[in-house]
Amino acid sequence: MTDEIRYYMALFILISTPQALIYWLIIHPFVDLWRRVGKGTTYTVLIVMYVACGYLLWSVRGPLLAVEYGTNQWLWLPAIAFYVAAVWIQARIRKLLTFKIMAGVPELDRSGKGGKLLDTGLYARIRHPRYLAVTLGTVAWALFANYLAVYVFIPLLVIGLVAIAWFEERELVERFGEEYVQYRRSVPMIIPRLIS
Repeated sequence: MTDEIRYYMALFILISTPQALIYWLIIHPFVDLWRRVGKGTTYTVLIVMYVACGYLLWSVRGPLLAVEYGTNQWLWLPAIAFYVAAVWIQARIRKLLTFKIMAGVPELDRSGKGGKLLDTGLYARIRHPRYLAVTLGTVAWALFANYLAVYVFIPLLVIGLVAIAWFEERELVERFGEEYVQYRRSVPMIIPRLIS
């Protein structure tokens, strides 16, 4: 039973997380294009790509998940710690992140001025708490699952999230101007300052 759970955890990470990275790496660098074509076309293209990517990853799941290290209970304590931290962060930011924000609707507003700057709660301590939560949660699942492919994916996830943050911040400067520039100067990107 534990082996089956670990397998499905690894499979979930390897199918869902790359798709989320691709989604945002398609939106943020090309946001002006997507604003011109409109939300309907944008989401249609993204859904088709999401399904195609998911099918591709599903079809190669055997080779991707060929190397597994078995159940290692010594990894469970750090996994639980990372997971609790991820859930704590998500709980703190969830009330600020509506479904529209999570799906990128403000970015796609034709005016280029959609949404409002999130700078309260955890967003007053770090600019991208969601990316920190995703990283911690994925590391937790990787430690539980204990598959080579998931461990290899973690550095790719971090690189992808940093790239997304960079593109997102470029778009946020265009959208919010000096307000975002000042916010970026005073609040760290992903790792919070321990001492204010």
